[in-house]
Amino acid sequence: MTRALFSYIYIFIFSLHAQVLTLKECIDGSLKNYPDVKISFLNASQSKYALNVAKADYLPQININANYNPISTFALPQNGRFNTVEEKSYSINATVNQKIYDFSKTFSIVEAYKKDSEIADLTLKDTRSLLIFNVKKLYDSAFLQKQTLKVLKKDLDAKEELYKQALALVKEGLKTQADALNIQSSLNLAKEDLAAAKARLKKALYTLSLYIGKSIDTDIVILEDTKSTIKKEYPLFEDISRDNPLLKGLEKGIERDSLLYQASISENYGSMDISASYTHQNSINEYDTSLVGITYTLPLYSGNRISSQTQKALVEKQKAKERYNLKKLLIKDEFESLMIDLKKYESTIEAKKSIIISSGAAKKIVEARYKEGLCTYIEVLDSLSSYLHAKLGLLESEFAQKSIINEIEYLQGHVK
Repeated sequence: MTRALFSYIYIFIFSLHAQVLTLKECIDGSLKNYPDVKISFLNASQSKYALNVAKADYLPQININANYNPISTFALPQNGRFNTVEEKSYSINATVNQKIYDFSKTFSIVEAYKKDSEIADLTLKDTRSLLIFNVKKLYDSAFLQKQTLKVLKKDLDAKEELYKQALALVKEGLKTQADALNIQSSLNLAKEDLAAAKARLKKALYTLSLYIGKSIDTDIVILEDTKSTIKKEYPLFEDISRDNPLLKGLEKGIERDSLLYQASISENYGSMDISASYTHQNSINEYDTSLVGITYTLPLYSGNRISSQTQKALVEKQKAKERYNLKKLLIKDEFESLMIDLKKYESTIEAKKSIIISSGAAKKIVEARYKEGLCTYIEVLDSLSSYLHAKLGLLESEFAQKSIINEIEYLQGHVK
């Protein structure tokens, strides 16, 4: 609660002086702007229309045909001879066909399209989750570079001050010119590190701007994503395999391909339909005809088309199972690797915090001794380097930990 309150105060204070970029703003912007999400949404919509197409076979099929001929030649028998007559003619025909029973072929196809629609929804969910994960990673990367810049700026200030001290000690004859030159070399390296961090920040913000669809200034304030730092119970692989959208989609794919296999088998038995038609004919004579009946169609020979389709559907069903098994193995390997790294970084972060405390205290002592001429510049630079590496190491470890937590949430399909 205290941390959340501090974050709100932090946002308010900085908003008075600088523009603030929040993680929520980045996520909302990317979900609206990023083409991959739009494509997945359109695919989900398309799959629902495809389902309606499949359901159409349950409904009556009604057609009307009209034919008009300005000139038609008719041969009429008269006194044992045929005389030709040219007349205009037209006909209007209406037909109705209703499927009665096709050995569950239509049912299987409709159910398969339902699975397709569910797969499209799960794919959309995964696409959104993956996008949010990537945005979080970019946002945290930008935050990391911002914090790194602060640390490197302090390191640069310390080395500039140290260089001034060295020049003063050289004038007094307490240090040699070589001491000042070596410190100057370390100072130049610090400037180079600072420039590299600024470049990394620009890259992270530029990539993030492509996701959200607007430019981001390097002076913008980036806030810490505190949700990813909260310790919690992490899921087991059974939770991942149950909730992962891609695995759930592949499971639906197995069910879909099984239904299509059943539909291909049912095609061997044909179908039974009710047919009705009405025709009005006007050609020399005007008359009406109508027909109502039941038809049964049984395919006797199709050039091995039906049997080949059945075998193809069987292979697709088997492939769907293997795709699921493969994806499950890959996710399990990734998850176990992430959990190992997560435990490693939990220990690393605690160690880095201890190192920062000890190296910070040592740095102060060495700097004080250097001012009194009791130690060399090498000891001062070593203490500065140890403190700097500890600070940067902590930032990088916390960033890696957040990325792992976010990726675990993505694997489980719980990214928000």
